[in-house]
Amino acid sequence: MQNQRTRQITNGALMAAVFTVLMAITVYVPIISLATLFFLALPVAWYSAKYPWKPSLLFSLATFLLSLIIGGVFAVPVALLYIPFGLMIGLSIYYGKSKLYMFMGSSIVWLISVMVQYVAMIWLFGINVIEEYITASKATLKTGSNWMERLGGTEEQIEEYNETVGTMLTTFETTLPALIILSVFVIVWIHLLINLPILKRLGTAVPKFPPFADMKLPKSVLWYYLIVLLISLLSDFEPGTIVFLAFANAMVILQMLLFLQGIAFYHFYIQQEGWPNWVKAIVTVLAFPLQAFTIIVGIVDLGFDIRGWVKKAHDFKGK
Repeated sequence: MQNQRTRQITNGALMAAVFTVLMAITVYVPIISLATLFFLALPVAWYSAKYPWKPSLLFSLATFLLSLIIGGVFAVPVALLYIPFGLMIGLSIYYGKSKLYMFMGSSIVWLISVMVQYVAMIWLFGINVIEEYITASKATLKTGSNWMERLGGTEEQIEEYNETVGTMLTTFETTLPALIILSVFVIVWIHLLINLPILKRLGTAVPKFPPFADMKLPKSVLWYYLIVLLISLLSDFEPGTIVFLAFANAMVILQMLLFLQGIAFYHFYIQQEGWPNWVKAIVTVLAFPLQAFTIIVGIVDLGFDIRGWVKKAHDFKGK
């Protein structure tokens, strides 16, 4: 028991030292920090994958204090992102959760951290990054319009430019919450893609995702999509209202999920046919310009048992 306690303290001190070095590089070395950010959650994840939540939480608090001592105020936003993120990864491994649970939990933790820091920024410093970015974008639009006028552009061309860019800015402003959510999921996925193999090399038994070709979203996603689509078509929401923003962002997220479902079906079909992996890569790339068609494929894949038909056809062909 004493040896186990000593090992726990030793491991904690070692991982805290590694985290401190990574945090110092992240805060004080600008270029290399782009790389260290991807490994900052690793010490916390490794420790919390070996010990239950109480010592892992104490370790996380200790690493946060070390971050504050080493990097000062500049380290706080980074620490608030990566320490809870690493804690979620490690505890998911320790308690034997699936990789999907880890992915969803880590994404939610990251999203909450981002939201808390965003609200704190507005409350403490009066800085609204999103509003300032949109204001700067509108100023750029006006500058571009002035340049077109100076270069001899016709009124029709200037009006068309203002309308096109204005529509793009409005769409971006409306769907920004959904874009932030999707960005968080992508960032978390990249971090897991980098850190989980390292944890495995360090002797930690990490969970695996099932093959992407076997991905099947709950059928409720299809019903949510149809309900949101129907209400959006039949209702006349005023742009800028909360209801309009809610339905616009829900549509973006649901379409992205169905898009991924469509790509998963492509991979399933290619796998059934026994085609090489480079075909999957080409089809995945082509799915982006054919996004509308891929979403329809995802809808059909969720609504009907076309995978069963493909399997039966393939089995019949093999006889």
